[in-house]
Amino acid sequence: MSSGALSRLQLIAGLTTLAAMLLALLIDNSPAQAWYDIIHHLPVSLRVGEFAIDKPIILWINDGLMVFFFLLIALELKREVLEGQLATPKAIATPGFAALGGMAVPALIYTVFNAGDPEAMRGWAIPAATDAVLALTVLVLLGPRVPVSLKVFLTAVAIFDDLGAIVIIALFYTEQLATTSLVLAALGIAALVALNVFKVTRTGAYVVVGVFLWVAVLKSGVHATLAGVAIGLAIPMRARQGGRSFSPLKDAEQALQPWVALGVVPIFAFFNSGIVLTLASAATLASPTSLGILLGLFVGKPLGIFGFTWLSVRLGVARLPESVSWGQLAGVAMVAGIGFTMSLFIAGLAFPDPEAFRSARLSVIAGSLLSAVAGVVVLMKATHPRFNPPEHS
Repeated sequence: MSSGALSRLQLIAGLTTLAAMLLALLIDNSPAQAWYDIIHHLPVSLRVGEFAIDKPIILWINDGLMVFFFLLIALELKREVLEGQLATPKAIATPGFAALGGMAVPALIYTVFNAGDPEAMRGWAIPAATDAVLALTVLVLLGPRVPVSLKVFLTAVAIFDDLGAIVIIALFYTEQLATTSLVLAALGIAALVALNVFKVTRTGAYVVVGVFLWVAVLKSGVHATLAGVAIGLAIPMRARQGGRSFSPLKDAEQALQPWVALGVVPIFAFFNSGIVLTLASAATLASPTSLGILLGLFVGKPLGIFGFTWLSVRLGVARLPESVSWGQLAGVAMVAGIGFTMSLFIAGLAFPDPEAFRSARLSVIAGSLLSAVAGVVVLMKATHPRFNPPEHS
């Protein structure tokens, strides 16, 4: 996919996700709210003999459909590490330090507000995530005024961010483990490794093993979406067939991108953004949990990304991206506070209680909106057509 086509896809995907979010808010604050709730909690069952999976539709989306989102993340991560923006230690340094700060500082701010409350502390990772789709949409909307290197930097930070979120989900949001299912999941991963070693390129083979792995992981207590990560990492980067060389990974990534960007993420946004907006719900923004999330995204993200980048550059272990000024970096650090998709996903894991989840969702949306507006304002000033960024080493 060409860079122009990818930018158009990012723009359309971001606007579609935003529209899905606004539609959910509109429906949940209208007479149609009852229908939204009915569909949201509609039970869906899959049964084969004595084996059954019974979940409401919202969990089929969050545990099932989002597997494709995590699969795409794994494909992008593997490609970038093998031959992309993260292929060399020098390329990794700047966005790596930025992402570390962008996760650590928001988590610290959340902890300051909620230390001593074990239930509230389950949400510490919510403000640590960046929504790559919506954040990049903001940069695309600003057009050629934003240097390409700034978009590349944000993409790399988002990749590290997603990797960190995957690790956090695996380590901190795993339920009680089922030994038999874990063994079956291990067999599924071994089968994926074998497919990779023997350079199997048929998509059907990965689909069959992937379905088996997803079911095993779902029943094991580990979050089922991590099956998508294992599948993505197993798909070969390079292969030869019939005398020609091609990339199964890139083919799979390009095939998935429009479906995930225009289908999976907007559907997830629609089913996870419905909040009844009342004075009472707005008052919850003053609670420690809500303040931790909102300020973690709006204040913690830019402080962490900008601060860690500045420190790493001053120490000489990293360098500012080419043709990027500190003002532009501050703007993109604010935009990175848009934590919508992954933040909502982690909020759902952290707060199974509907009321607590509703409050967390409102905080994520408020923090993301504030980050988007502040980021655009700073970037508009820092990328003025007459602006000429100074030389830097």
